[in-house]
Amino acid sequence: MGSFTLDDVLAVRKRRDSWWTVFLVDPIACRLALLVANHTSITPNGLTRLSMVLGLTSAVCFAQELLIAGAVLFFVSFTVDCMDGKIARLKGTGTPFGLWLDYVGDRLRVLCCAFGIASALYARTGDVVYIVAGAGVVVLDLFRYINGPQLKRVRDTTRAVARENSGAECVFMDELLGASAPGSSTEEVRREFERAGDEEGRELVDLQRGFRAQFPWYDRVRMFLVAHRVRSHLISGIEFHAAVFVVGPLLGAVAWLWTSAVSGALLLAFESVLVYRAWLATREVARAVPVNEREKVLV
Repeated sequence: MGSFTLDDVLAVRKRRDSWWTVFLVDPIACRLALLVANHTSITPNGLTRLSMVLGLTSAVCFAQELLIAGAVLFFVSFTVDCMDGKIARLKGTGTPFGLWLDYVGDRLRVLCCAFGIASALYARTGDVVYIVAGAGVVVLDLFRYINGPQLKRVRDTTRAVARENSGAECVFMDELLGASAPGSSTEEVRREFERAGDEEGRELVDLQRGFRAQFPWYDRVRMFLVAHRVRSHLISGIEFHAAVFVVGPLLGAVAWLWTSAVSGALLLAFESVLVYRAWLATREVARAVPVNEREKVLV
C-alpha cells in the first residue's frame, strides 16, 4: 500500500527528543511505523486509540499487581504512541483533533496506571504511602504538562519584547544554536551568529546570556546532546513516566516507591532549571525596556 523506506521514516523524526525515546523507543517505533505505513491503512488517530487501549490494559495489570506485565504493556503503549506522529508527518494525514486526542490519551494513561499500581500495592501492604506516591505521580505529571506551555508563553512574550525594543530584525542565540548542524561547536555557532548579523544587518540577541555566564559548560553539553538528537532537558515527562511505569515495576514494589520518588525529584529539579532560565531571560530583556513600556508589552 506504500513504498516508503526506513530513511523516509527517519527523516520525519523530531529534530530533538528525549533520550529514552531516541535510544530505547525510536529504533523499534520507526521500523514498526514503516510496516504500518506500507502495509496498512491505519490512521494516526487509530494508532493513538490503540495506544490508549494498551495503556488502560497496562493499568488493569498494575491494579492486579501484575507489575511486569503492566510495565511491558506500558512500554508497548508508549511505542505505539510514538508511531502516530511519524505516520502523520510521513503521510500528511495528521488532524487537529489528533493533537487533542494524543494529549488527553497520555494524561488518561498516566492517571489510570498510577491509580492501578498505587491501589494494588496499598491493598497488599496497607501502607498509605503508596496512595500518596500514586497521587504525587499524577500531580507531577499535570504540573509538567501545565508548566511547559506556560514557559513557552513566557519565552514567546520575552522574544516579542526584545523584537519591539530593538526596532530591527532580531536573531536569537537559542534559535541559531537549535538550527545549527549536529556536532557543531559552540564557538562555530557563535561565529556564524555574528557573521549573519553583520551581513544582514540583524541585531544579535542572547536572552540566555546570564544563564550562560553562570553555567559556561552548558552549551558544550547541549551541543553534544544535539549531535545525538537528544534534548538538554534530560528528565522530562517521558523519562519520568518510564521510571515510574516501566523501570520501577520491573524492579518490584519497594523499588517502585524509591524510583518514583527519585525520578519525581529529578523532574522537579529540571523543571526548576527551566523556570530559572525563563526568569533570567525576562530580566535580560527588561534591562533594555523602559520601565513605562514593560506593562504595556507584557500584559
